[in-house]
Amino acid sequence: MGTIEQNILKEVAGLDALPVGAYNIRTNGTSSARNTTANIDIVTKEDKPGIDIIIKPGTKNESVHIPVVVSQAGLKDMVYNDFFVGEGADVTIVAGCGIHNCGSADSGHDGIHTFYVEKGAKVRYIEKHYGEGDPGTTGKRLMNPTTIVHLKEDAEMIMETSQISGIDDTLRITEADLCDRAKLEIHDSIMTTGDQNADAQFTADLNGEDCACNIVSRTVARDHSKQHYTSTLNGNNRCAGHTECDSILMDQAYVLATPQLSAATTEASLIHEAAIGKIAGEQLIKLMTLGLTEEEAEEQIISGFLK
Repeated sequence: MGTIEQNILKEVAGLDALPVGAYNIRTNGTSSARNTTANIDIVTKEDKPGIDIIIKPGTKNESVHIPVVVSQAGLKDMVYNDFFVGEGADVTIVAGCGIHNCGSADSGHDGIHTFYVEKGAKVRYIEKHYGEGDPGTTGKRLMNPTTIVHLKEDAEMIMETSQISGIDDTLRITEADLCDRAKLEIHDSIMTTGDQNADAQFTADLNGEDCACNIVSRTVARDHSKQHYTSTLNGNNRCAGHTECDSILMDQAYVLATPQLSAATTEASLIHEAAIGKIAGEQLIKLMTLGLTEEEAEEQIISGFLK
C-alpha cells in the first residue's frame, strides 16, 4: 500500500498501521488486508461485491475496522456489507471511505451497509468520508452511502457519521426500524465547499413499545455549495423521537432543512428542530480579542460546531 492510500486510511479510520482485532481493508475494489478473531468472522459474499461481518453473541470489548480506499481515477466501486451482531454483544465498528482522484474521470464509492442487531446488543458505529486531489483535477469524487439498521428488542446503536471534506456530490441515506425498548442515536456532521452538493436523508420507523430515536445533524455550507437535509420520524407505538438540524450558512451557499414527523398513535412523543444561520458576530469578536485573525476565529467556531 502506497503513501496516498496510507494517508487516506489515517483520515477516515485513524490508522497508522493495521488495527488490532478484526478488519477488512478494501482498496480500489478488492480486499487488500483482512483479519478475523475467535468472536468476529468476516466472509466474502459470493453473489455480489461485499462482505458479511458475523459477531458472536456475548462478544464484548472488540472492534471491527472496514475502511475503503479509492485511489484509482475513474473507478466506480460498489459494495454490500451486512453486519450480524449477536445477542448481548457490545462492539465498535469503524468504517469510512476516502477517495483520492487526480484524473479527469470521476471516481466514486457506493456502500450499502445493513445491520441486524439482535436482542440486547450494543453497537457504536463510526463512519467518516473524505476526498482529496491535486489542484486542477477535473475528475469528481462521488460518494453515496446507504445505512439500514434493524434493532431488535433492547438493542442499542450509536452512529457517528461525518463528511470531512473533498466530496463533490453525495447522497447519504439512513433507514432504521426499532423494536420494543430499542434505542438509536445518530450524530451526523457535514461540511461542503466550492460547488459541492450534499443530500442527507434519515428515516426511522419507531415500531416498538418504548423505543427511542435521537437524530442530531450539524452542517456547514460554504462558497456556492448546496445542502438538503431530510429527516422523517414515524411514531407507530408508544415511543420517543427527536430530530434536530443546525446549519451554519456562509458566502453564497444554500441549505434546505426538511424535518418531518408522523404519528399513528397518541402515545408517540415526537419533536423536531431546525435552525439555519450565520456565525454570530459576537463569537468572532470574542475570539479575535484573544489574538486570532477573523479567518482563524471562523475555523475555530466551525471546528467546535461540527464536533
